[in-house]
Amino acid sequence: MIKKNLESKVALVTGASSGIGKSVCERFAREGLDLALAARREEKLESIADELRESWGVKTLVIPTDVGLEKEVGEMVEKTVEEYGRLDIVVNNAGVIRYGKIEEFSTEDYKTMMETNCDGMYYTTRAALPHLKKSDGNLIFIGSFDANHPRSFNPIYAATKWWTRGFAHSIESIVGGDGIAVTLVNPSEVRTDIKDGKGKKYKEKFDPEEVIDPEEIAEAVYFAACQKKSTTVSQIDLFRRDKMSDFF
Repeated sequence: MIKKNLESKVALVTGASSGIGKSVCERFAREGLDLALAARREEKLESIADELRESWGVKTLVIPTDVGLEKEVGEMVEKTVEEYGRLDIVVNNAGVIRYGKIEEFSTEDYKTMMETNCDGMYYTTRAALPHLKKSDGNLIFIGSFDANHPRSFNPIYAATKWWTRGFAHSIESIVGGDGIAVTLVNPSEVRTDIKDGKGKKYKEKFDPEEVIDPEEIAEAVYFAACQKKSTTVSQIDLFRRDKMSDFF
């Protein structure tokens, strides 16, 4: 059974305090994986970790981390390996989005998006690869619909997700021979706490089943992590069914 492929494994998830990251942690916990949860909101992480331990009996490690800071990311990976003695799955999920007309877009917002969405992916990947080589592990990136279809209202976010796409597939070409499976998951809109350009949360803006739920992304991540050692799921595009009608 697929479940046996994940027995006794350890997963590190960034951006684990809400949305996709939280759902991924819940999905893995259902299969008995021990977890390291990383994000900036320590109190929220602690609450989620408590729920996972109580519901599924798994071990959890909370690591408050700003993925845009190189030192904190290095410590995040080190603490995970020190606690569990191994690292099998890394989900590069942490990300932010900001909106605004490009001529009015603040340098602070630009730097925040680049540091989180690009630098954070790089720092996490670099720190995790030596450990994933030892475990023939999985490195999973959460990208976006915008990785393939940029739109006029969020050029900086689209650029960061194009970067993620290029980086993920390049890393895949480098480490596949070392036994590491690399996967890029590109969802369209997801019902999370992320806010649109008018400040409304996506989970409030869209009704259930109108767009993708975080649990669906978690299932895609789980599917990628479950493959046998010789196989990698290179990319999963998960869109709402009418999404392409926005373009064609």
